[in-house]
Amino acid sequence: MSTGPGADSAPVHKPDTYTRRGGGTFSSLKIRNYRLFFTGAIVSNTGTWMARITQDWLVLSLTGSAAAVGITTALQFLPMLLFGLYGGVIADRYPKRQLLLVSQAALGLCGVALAVLTLSGHVQVWHVYLIAFLLGMVTVVDNPARQSFVSEMVGPEQLRNAVSLNSANFQSARLVGPAVAGVLIAGVGSGWAFLLNGLSFVAPLVGLLLMRTGELHKVERVPRGKGQLREGLRYVAGRPDLVWPIVLVGFIGTFGFNFPIWLTAFADGVFHVGAGTYGFLNTLMAAGSLVGALAAARRGSTRLRMLVIAAGVFGVLEVVAALSPAFWMFALLLVPIGMIGLTVNVTANSAVQMATDPAMRGRVMSLYMMVFAGGTPIGAPLLGWVTDAYGARVGFAAGGLISLAAAVVVGLVLARVGGLKVAVGWRRGHPRVRFVPRERLVTAA
Repeated sequence: MSTGPGADSAPVHKPDTYTRRGGGTFSSLKIRNYRLFFTGAIVSNTGTWMARITQDWLVLSLTGSAAAVGITTALQFLPMLLFGLYGGVIADRYPKRQLLLVSQAALGLCGVALAVLTLSGHVQVWHVYLIAFLLGMVTVVDNPARQSFVSEMVGPEQLRNAVSLNSANFQSARLVGPAVAGVLIAGVGSGWAFLLNGLSFVAPLVGLLLMRTGELHKVERVPRGKGQLREGLRYVAGRPDLVWPIVLVGFIGTFGFNFPIWLTAFADGVFHVGAGTYGFLNTLMAAGSLVGALAAARRGSTRLRMLVIAAGVFGVLEVVAALSPAFWMFALLLVPIGMIGLTVNVTANSAVQMATDPAMRGRVMSLYMMVFAGGTPIGAPLLGWVTDAYGARVGFAAGGLISLAAAVVVGLVLARVGGLKVAVGWRRGHPRVRFVPRERLVTAA
């Protein structure tokens, strides 16, 4: 059954809003299987954030190069760019719970391997590159399986709430992980942070094993067959309400979300602070992201106009932060950047999922994640090079300007698809810009 308007048809003329029933910020946590998933995820997400911060700082300490941090990030996301769509086919074809048991165990083993190399004193930058690439290979299957498994746990009415809470979960862990990583790096070294990350994946494995499979919402699995990848692409290509949100998050993800590069460069090269303060900057951004996720969980609708506006504001904030002359101003701006960036992500994610037929959801979400995260191998080295060559401020501002331009272009395209025009006027002495139907403008004239 379709979970959004026009999920089985081609053009959609009013793709702007998707709604859900069921109240409360934490309403989906009433479902036992989702509670187990959520609890396991918050433990592993904390470990993941510890490892991310530690990995970036380790590479910077081994090489002294922001571009090398960009290469590490690119290698971790390169498999998503190369093989992401195949991961979606696998997610649609096989039971997602079993796939997640395998993928989560593999992610834990990668964390333990990097811990052993670091604690033994033999770690080299190519080791980090290799493990980053292996993590990316596992994520090719883990991401679409995890994203689409949410609907099987909670059903269509709670899907938007659960997607928002997943983001809140991730950002809550981001509050704790970087701070703990900074303490561990300064106190006992990077290896222990990597080890704790590897062990943290025991929690989601236990949660998956304890689930009651009879309470999962049944989704008909796609049988093995030819042309399933092309079928998914054709499905998205005929849906403007899917194409343009995916295009927008592709630009944002490729050029606007390179924070490992920029924050390390600002911490080390602009403000000359240590690993502890670098962790603090990540924590500030996470605080904003958590607020954005909880606000998204309270909303009962998903509007594409909200996605476009949030993307534009996100770009503007990045440019302002890049030009901040003082550390305290830069640090404070990371809070709204995190909040608005999370709003962009959750709004696009939930809009795409809710508008997609369940049998296609794995392939559509793999395309979404391939575009959102798979662009990093292009954007991270490019903006890493810009940051090294022209400075952290230019690199950060470039990402913001590209994000802003993408929001403007996609907003105009969606307005045209939806039969809308821009109306400029005044309300209570202030300028007001909004999209209205063309017929309303003709009538007013």
